[in-house]
Amino acid sequence: MKYTISVLVENRAGVLSKITGLFSRRAFNIDSLAVGTTEDRTMSRITMVVDDNKNSTVEQVEKQLNKLVEVIKVRTYTQEELISKELMIVKVSANQRTRSDIMNVCEIMGAKISDLSATTMTLELADTPDRVDLFADLLRPFSIIELVRTGMIALQKGSGVISAKGNGKQQ
Repeated sequence: MKYTISVLVENRAGVLSKITGLFSRRAFNIDSLAVGTTEDRTMSRITMVVDDNKNSTVEQVEKQLNKLVEVIKVRTYTQEELISKELMIVKVSANQRTRSDIMNVCEIMGAKISDLSATTMTLELADTPDRVDLFADLLRPFSIIELVRTGMIALQKGSGVISAKGNGKQQ
């Protein structure tokens, strides 16, 4: 089963290294990783997606994360509890003959055209990983030149929050 671990940490150099070190020491693979500052610039949120077939590894890692001084809060969620997105930016070959077909794919998928040149189009899509995968598959016949994806970012559905204040419930 896939889990999303959201870790609120102090925004300092070296914190990410400590956190990923916990995973590597346990030979536990991270499927997706994204880090960014929060509404409070002194804190960052690390969002990791992991696959835990044993149902115990995630609990153990969460306990170890909570022991780190720089960690403020840790929450583990199933995919059903979250609103999550991933960003992909992709550059494809494009000419007068293929440009309209690429634009049709963008319109159907809800993607944005970010840049145009005589021979290329750069496109962006923020969506679920499955839809991002589908978008990439639909663009392959047009010759993908470059492709980059972020890790998944996510927030808990409903009024629950992960914050430095309180117990994780909306204040």
